Amino acid sequence: MGQFGNILLLLSVVVLTQWIAKVLGNRIALPLVQILAGSILGLAMDLRLELDPALFFVLFLPPLLFLDGWRVPQRDLRANARTVLSLAFGLVFFTVLGLGYLLHFLLVFTPLPVCFALAAVLAPTDVVAATAMLAKVRVPNRVLRILQGEALFNDASGLVCLHLAVVATMTGAFSVWWTAGEVVWAAAGGITVGAAFSFLVSILKFRVTVRLGEEAPVQILISLLTPYGAFILADSLDCSSVLAAVAAGLVMSRVEVGGRALAETRIQRNAVWQTLQFVLNGAIFLLLGEQLPGILARAEILAGSGDKSAWLALTVLIVTVTLALLRFAWVWTSIFVWQGVIRPREQRREWPSCRLTTAMSVAGVRGAVSLAGALSLPLALPDGGAFPSRDLVIIIVAGVILLSLLSANILLPRMFRSLGALPEAVIDGQEKQARIAAAEAAIAVLTARTEATTASEEGLHGALAVVADHYRQRLDSLRTDDSMPQTGGNQERQTERVRVIAVRAERSAIAGLALHGRLSDDVAHKLLRETDLAELALRARLES
Repeated sequence: MGQFGNILLLLSVVVLTQWIAKVLGNRIALPLVQILAGSILGLAMDLRLELDPALFFVLFLPPLLFLDGWRVPQRDLRANARTVLSLAFGLVFFTVLGLGYLLHFLLVFTPLPVCFALAAVLAPTDVVAATAMLAKVRVPNRVLRILQGEALFNDASGLVCLHLAVVATMTGAFSVWWTAGEVVWAAAGGITVGAAFSFLVSILKFRVTVRLGEEAPVQILISLLTPYGAFILADSLDCSSVLAAVAAGLVMSRVEVGGRALAETRIQRNAVWQTLQFVLNGAIFLLLGEQLPGILARAEILAGSGDKSAWLALTVLIVTVTLALLRFAWVWTSIFVWQGVIRPREQRREWPSCRLTTAMSVAGVRGAVSLAGALSLPLALPDGGAFPSRDLVIIIVAGVILLSLLSANILLPRMFRSLGALPEAVIDGQEKQARIAAAEAAIAVLTARTEATTASEEGLHGALAVVADHYRQRLDSLRTDDSMPQTGGNQERQTERVRVIAVRAERSAIAGLALHGRLSDDVAHKLLRETDLAELALRARLES
């Protein structure tokens, strides 16, 4: 079967690791389970799957970054823009400089530009790894949004720094002005290209849909192709393709919030994207694990003796701790400067919390993007000589990835549990006000339609009255909840749970009739779809 068989095997293991993580009660984060499974595959079956960095970036990053940009709450992103940009760009540059000089001190025979390249690979957190590690932890909403926003953008700044460090290593030259220009062009160009491409695709899609009608499969395929188009176009213009994919997702989110797509398209598209995200995330960590046996073999050859093995392990530990300390220092100092210097006259100040800052430092995990960045280093210099310390860089990066994931798996649940849950009353209030506004809008439309009906449309008049009464009852219930906040919400959720039980009973009865031949398959599929959609709506309200 060759490579096709390997792909089927990887997909099967993705499913298996999900089950294993569930059996373990999520005590071990899914990425770690998948890395371990990938390592076992690499040792037991000798798959020899080469992680081509160029293919990795093009195949995996565009849809995942696009989806994260699409799903990230933009209101929260704007509210935390200062913190997100500070972490995504300021912290990355600070880490490259600080860690780069430390590595040059530790790795005395490694050129400084190579040390900066290693620091650039490790500077950005990994959006896939961070999201996966935080999935099993109850994180305060604002902290979660900041970490997600940071991981969205810092890949771009890290990869730009990596490119500049590699150029300096290959040419032996470095220009501050050229470097600044490259950074500005990469960031501004990537955001502009991605946003413009996504916006133009949305306009074209809307105009074609108006003329020809909407077909869910076509809309879904367009959404899948959009991130790749933005990514490849930005790359061809030497802009940040990472930021292009993120910007495309952010623009698509704003466009889709208008609700132009049909409900059926939205439901099917969400299912497709959820499956794609599950597959790509799992494949990333399996491939990361599959590379580890080969990397460990390189480490054994490089170490040669027990003393050097201990030195390598100590170096990985020092680098991991340094990354956390640099992150802690940047976050704490940024909050201190903002509250104490920039806004000193405000009475209400949120001084840095050591517990929260420590938790955010540990949450900055590294993932497969860092390994792909290390593997993308050239094999040789222009003069034909080997690229300095390339194997050493790959070994250190792999070690830091594993250690950061293990540390986060062990420490994050305890850290965030000790912080306690922060109140989310603002979000609950926004949701309630939105439901009230939606119900009022529905009543206004129904009232206008009722006034416009004629005497001959008695059936329509009755239907409008029934639906309007339903919305008035909902509106009364929502306003009653406002006056009784301690019991209304719990009563509503209990009602929704009972409705789920009732819908499932309907589904069982319909399935029983179909199995006994008392209902045609066509009618059964139609009724089952209705119950599926009803349960989906109820569960969405319960999980919100």
